[in-house]
Amino acid sequence: MRLLVVDDEVDLADAVVKGLRREGYAVDVAYDGETALEKARINAYDLICLDITMPRMDGREICRRLREDPPETAPRVLMLTARDSIEERVAGLDDGADDYMIKPFAFPELSARIRGLLRREPSTGTAALTVGDLCLDTRQHVVTYQDQPVSLTSKEFALLRYFMTQPGHVISQEELLEHVWDENADPFTNTVRVTVGTLRRKLDSATGGTLIETVVGSGYRLLNQPEVRA
Repeated sequence: MRLLVVDDEVDLADAVVKGLRREGYAVDVAYDGETALEKARINAYDLICLDITMPRMDGREICRRLREDPPETAPRVLMLTARDSIEERVAGLDDGADDYMIKPFAFPELSARIRGLLRREPSTGTAALTVGDLCLDTRQHVVTYQDQPVSLTSKEFALLRYFMTQPGHVISQEELLEHVWDENADPFTNTVRVTVGTLRRKLDSATGGTLIETVVGSGYRLLNQPEVRA
């Protein structure tokens, strides 16, 4: 999943970015409102952590402008602010925020709020994504197949998590690059193909079959059950 952290408190923003990257997210950062809106217009973010009080454009205005876009392209928005009055929280939610968090906050709670918002589309009611016998726990950062652990790198974990939100659907390399890698990724390298390849080999070893298939000319698809090849 690809996130954007927006806050003019540089140290705080960088600390949040660092923590989220450790959890396997692809994370970009902006330190003012206009830069944030520009990045949100050109990148497909799944969620934006958005401060309200910022130079050049405040968070509420950014949120209002994002909500003018088609619903299917609008990212989820978690507002982060020191303004703790009921009126301020209601105003932020009315502007289109999906959730509201008061500063100062503990990073584990921020992480839990993000997981909750990202689960809203493929709603499971838990921290786990399950496809057949494959289970991915976003809270514990653990993947198992038939209750046996599968060891993955952070990027492989993030890639599998995105596949598991759309099982059976063909996902292009371009879409994977937009949602699993940050803005520093080079689109002209083989990074997606190589990472899909290493993830696929690990899943093949764990399942005894093929869970991720290549759809020639289109992308990749996560199967509900491993396909055993003769």
